[in-house]
Amino acid sequence: MTRGFALAIAVLIGCAPSTDPQGKTLAGIQQRGEITWGADIQGGEPFVYENPEYRSELIGFEVDIMNAIARRLGVKARMVQYTWSNLVPSLERGDFDVVMNGLESTAERRERILLSEPYFVYAETLTVRAGDPSRSIFEMVGKRVGTLNQTFAHDILLMLDGIDAKVYEGNEEPYRDLELGRTDAVLLDNIIADRYGCVNKALYCVPYDVARGTYVIGLRKGDTELKRAIDGALADMRKDGELEKILRAAKLWDDRQAVADPGPGVMRPHHSFDGDMLMQFVAAAWVTLQLSILAFLLAVPLGMLLAVMRVYGSFPVRAVARVYIEVFRGTPVLLQLFVLYYGLAGYVNLGPMQAAILGLGLNYAAYEAEVYRGALLAIPRGQGEAARALGMSPLQTLWHVMLPQALRIALPPMTNDFVSLLKDSSLVSVITVIELTKRMTIAAVDLRGWLVPGLACAAMYLVLSIPLSELARRLERRLARDQRPHTL
Repeated sequence: MTRGFALAIAVLIGCAPSTDPQGKTLAGIQQRGEITWGADIQGGEPFVYENPEYRSELIGFEVDIMNAIARRLGVKARMVQYTWSNLVPSLERGDFDVVMNGLESTAERRERILLSEPYFVYAETLTVRAGDPSRSIFEMVGKRVGTLNQTFAHDILLMLDGIDAKVYEGNEEPYRDLELGRTDAVLLDNIIADRYGCVNKALYCVPYDVARGTYVIGLRKGDTELKRAIDGALADMRKDGELEKILRAAKLWDDRQAVADPGPGVMRPHHSFDGDMLMQFVAAAWVTLQLSILAFLLAVPLGMLLAVMRVYGSFPVRAVARVYIEVFRGTPVLLQLFVLYYGLAGYVNLGPMQAAILGLGLNYAAYEAEVYRGALLAIPRGQGEAARALGMSPLQTLWHVMLPQALRIALPPMTNDFVSLLKDSSLVSVITVIELTKRMTIAAVDLRGWLVPGLACAAMYLVLSIPLSELARRLERRLARDQRPHTL
């Protein structure tokens, strides 16, 4: 047993990606003939995306640039898929060699990792609805402005007091919400705004650069030799015109590319986990608790109704209930949230909290229905026969005899479902709700580490779930007047 465990650990260590603090990553790349670069396909066109004609092929101007760099280094390039917000931490872990995915050169990142020479100069573009007279970011005070997390644009919004920054994970969603009136403006790189915002006739892109910045390649601290090689490759690409050729092919070449250094960017102030941040976690925990309670209050009666339909309904009624249950149990709750918030926005314009409560409630109703159905079937048939013998109608029998007993039987699994709902509420961050887990990810960026905010988030979840579980157990004991096992 001990030898097997030691062998397993050795295999895991051997398979783990290596980091080289001595700056010898370049030698390792040349030895294996491949450089790996982290990126997120969700960023879409024109960065890195799947070829519409050949889905197995990745294309984009960053793919072309990295392939050109790799060729000049005498190796091949391979993209590794990671969530964009986790690219820098994953780079530091050693999961890949470099990051190249619209990574902006900021003072904060320069302190954390090595940054290459820039390969693209971008501008921050303010987008408003058509007809809105606003033309400056300073006119957005007191308004909601959408952007992406961990971006230069987000840093700018945080530096301006009074602006409510709404953080998104994708490029298209901010402009969709702006069109629907859920936000008042969007601040993002022009490379994104040109493709997702300015093409929409319902929106207007202000033709003034709010700020400028550069895209760079990120490397681990200590990889100075690799940085020198990549900088040299980029310099050669500028000199022989290959970089301009790639950018022109992607329709990205403009006058901004002549600017060598558009500025150091905004430097976020260093944060610590203080009382203010703790109160932010408490507020996010309150949002999580509200979501969970309201969604469960929707799931319980709807689930009970579905269970009654399946057990006592006619064939068409049973079929409708079963289809509902299978659809909501058989599809991810994340997909359901996207459909409710974005897919149905043209017909029903739900707010983030409304969509979150409705989505979680409808999803968990399907699970509760099966719990209650099992509880109803567990009640001895003699109970119903006795009720009919007393002259009760079917409705009276169901309401006064069957459902109360089913509720007692179902209470333990209901408790587990509520705790699960409490944790699944973390998924609503995809529709811009800042609940507990989303607050943790935001704090991790501010603190430049995941351990402290992760422990704080876990503690908050425990504070929420343990008392609720104890309350449910007390309620269960109070309802179960007969403590002896039931003979079914």
